[in-house]
Amino acid sequence: MTDVTELDNNTDISHLSATIQDYLSLIYVMERDEEPVVGAKLAELLEVTPPTVTNTLKRMTRDDLITMDKKGTHLTEQGWNAARVVMRRHMLMEWMMVKTLPWSKLHEEAHHLEHAISSMAEEALDEQLGNPKTCPHGNPLPGFEDVVADWIPLTELAIGQKVIIRRIHELAEENAPLLSFLGENKVLPNTEAIVSDVLPFNETITIEIDSQPVSLGNITAKYIFVELRD
Repeated sequence: MTDVTELDNNTDISHLSATIQDYLSLIYVMERDEEPVVGAKLAELLEVTPPTVTNTLKRMTRDDLITMDKKGTHLTEQGWNAARVVMRRHMLMEWMMVKTLPWSKLHEEAHHLEHAISSMAEEALDEQLGNPKTCPHGNPLPGFEDVVADWIPLTELAIGQKVIIRRIHELAEENAPLLSFLGENKVLPNTEAIVSDVLPFNETITIEIDSQPVSLGNITAKYIFVELRD
């Protein structure tokens, strides 16, 4: 995998279509988390057909944004640079709207705006927002992955443990109904909770927030990261 520690944050992505930028951001998240980049998963998240994904990946290979071989699909250095810019702009757009829109709507709306922001506006907005290290969902801006390194998924907890919810993973953000559910039930970053039940046989975990129980399937819980409280 490309060494991302010395990459350029000022890459020009104005020539890349919105579609290519969408692919870059998803592949970035998968590679960052050392998950295999699978065409079927991309098709599901992007709501397109597998043949469409295949054709798009071929174009990205042609344009030196990714490599595809027996070792899998990986971003090139050029691809990493471009993906980092896309992700950063997306997260800054979320912060820009955080006082205007419901938390659960930030990701979807930022997705529409991230392709239009210029590098000059990006830099100005970053400074105005105080150079945030995470997005409103708790995910790290590119270059600040160490900030979230010690947070653990809910699925690793036991009954009685007290936590502070810190992060809703990017792949969970792609599920709009899930974000609405989490928002309505106060499963939000910086919220205190306690694990009240863990049921391995049906793969659920229940947490209490303000004395109100919220039950989550493990498929969801693995994307919710927390910090343990003393």
